[in-house]
Amino acid sequence: MAVGGYRGRFAPTPSGPLHQGSLASALASWLDARASGGAWLLRMEDVDGPRCPPGGAEVILVQLARCGLQPDEPPLWQSQRGDAYSAALQRLQLAGRAYPCACTRSEIARALAAQVQVHQRHAEWIYPGTCRPERGGLAGRTGRAWRFHTGEPGRPVDWMDRRLGGQRQDVAQEVGDFVLRRADGCWAYQLAVVIDDADHGITHVVRGADLTDNTARQILLQRALGLPTPVYLHHPLVTAADGEKLSKSHGAPAVDLSDPVEALCRAAAALGLPLAATLGPGAGLAEALATGVALWGQNLAPVA
Repeated sequence: MAVGGYRGRFAPTPSGPLHQGSLASALASWLDARASGGAWLLRMEDVDGPRCPPGGAEVILVQLARCGLQPDEPPLWQSQRGDAYSAALQRLQLAGRAYPCACTRSEIARALAAQVQVHQRHAEWIYPGTCRPERGGLAGRTGRAWRFHTGEPGRPVDWMDRRLGGQRQDVAQEVGDFVLRRADGCWAYQLAVVIDDADHGITHVVRGADLTDNTARQILLQRALGLPTPVYLHHPLVTAADGEKLSKSHGAPAVDLSDPVEALCRAAAALGLPLAATLGPGAGLAEALATGVALWGQNLAPVA
């Protein structure tokens, strides 16, 4: 049992091996758990089957083990949790917080264009509410996806990030009714992560700053389902030379683990931790990880 009940997790999508950015995220969540005397879990977010080739998760497990990052419990697999997601969707349906949507991406784009809204690169497609029940619902069309009813604008979600401080987002205005189950039948990230974190008792979430924008949506789902909200910390991202976030979709290479200590030092540097400068010559993996835990406790936000 973790001291104070702390339970953290690392949740990669096994669409390819860990790159330097995803190793930094794994290290950040592991350091936070260890500095807090807590448990560290590993969850494979393989709910999107077409993106996850056979054997991809096993490669990640080997990479993490090579870096000494061992989970305290057996890994969890989203692909085995469809019943839990289905039950949550049914609860939202009964509560009037989920509805079927027939819109295609091109139809949403045309609706936004008619409202003189231009979709910005990397920004959300703000769903215009075409299929909301109070606006006529499907109007005889066939539902393709399921969306979460965010309510009306003007009710922003406020939350505190341990590194970034106070955050606020009006989900209804800035995102719109977001998808819970996609048109292809796959469960959407927002619903799956909320149910997984609650079912597995996750108390603290440490993840990359690119996921900050997802937090308000997840808090809305947690509230609608009567689930606890974890404490969040969004760490700095590792970026490529062009300033873009390192990602598998943009061809980020697998992290070089020929020297695991050196790889951990690079990951720690991305998190603002001077691990390389603190270690003595010839330091081994155990020393590097122990030093990293001490540096995390000294330099980053305390556990709330």
